Amino acid sequence: MHRRPPNVESVNRHVAKGEIMAAGPSGILVGVDGSPDSEAAIRWATREALLRDEPIRLLHAIAPVVVTWPVAYLEASYVESMESNGRDILDAAQKSVQAAAGDTAPPAIETHIVNSAPPAALVAASRDAYMTVSGSRGLGVLGRAFLGSVSSALLHHGRGPIAIVRTDDAPAAETSAPVLVGVDGSPASEEATALAFDEASRRGVPLIAMHAWSDASFPSIGTDWERYEEGGHRILAERLAGWQERYPDVQVQRRIVSDDPARRLVEESGEAALVVVGSRGRGGFSSLVLGSVATKVAQSAKAPVIVVRPR
Repeated sequence: MHRRPPNVESVNRHVAKGEIMAAGPSGILVGVDGSPDSEAAIRWATREALLRDEPIRLLHAIAPVVVTWPVAYLEASYVESMESNGRDILDAAQKSVQAAAGDTAPPAIETHIVNSAPPAALVAASRDAYMTVSGSRGLGVLGRAFLGSVSSALLHHGRGPIAIVRTDDAPAAETSAPVLVGVDGSPASEEATALAFDEASRRGVPLIAMHAWSDASFPSIGTDWERYEEGGHRILAERLAGWQERYPDVQVQRRIVSDDPARRLVEESGEAALVVVGSRGRGGFSSLVLGSVATKVAQSAKAPVIVVRPR
């Protein structure tokens, strides 16, 4: 694998709201705010940047403050204080990138401060990033039951691959565990399959391609299982053939199940280094509306999840 020279490029810029960060999708974008989930996202994104020989972009967003007389005069000092705090957070994030790289030369680093609400800032910046990484930001005793505002906004409105990482599942990326992908035959599923093969190849791990014949509107296959199983084998054979030729180094395990796709993916995620699903499909693994498979997997999986959003 080609590596960068042992130097760290740091681009410290103040980015105005709405400004495009780069021309064309490139780099691994990470939203940083100093939280534990943010730190986990930085570590995971650093590994991804090294695997792909991409720069890592650290973005800190400052939510605008709306004030009126008699406290409007405090706005300037507030913004200045928040920008100073943002620079401290980005400095710490750069150190986290270098620490996560270990003995390997770290990726090039860009730092950005954006005057915008964090969800809107990350969604806008995702248009120009190859991949966007966010902590789950689940809070309180509910933990994995809910996603935070940033991760939820990215899953529904972001562009390109969106990775959701938690503090307790980030270390899984360092193992030889397989990549798990949901396959349902839709165009969105095809994009997820392509990314899953690429991830498995770069990591040097097996790929588990899972196809489910049941969802919320079709809860039971019953006695027709053999007929549906045959159809599942046919779909997997058709969808995987070309990618297996392109990635002969990837060992593929095919699994066909009669089960709720989200439940099975979450269950299997405990043994995976990464889960990949598509979005905007018609049911099955790739649908992405509130409460759908991709959302459920992103909020409950026991490993990092990449939801492949359309460009």
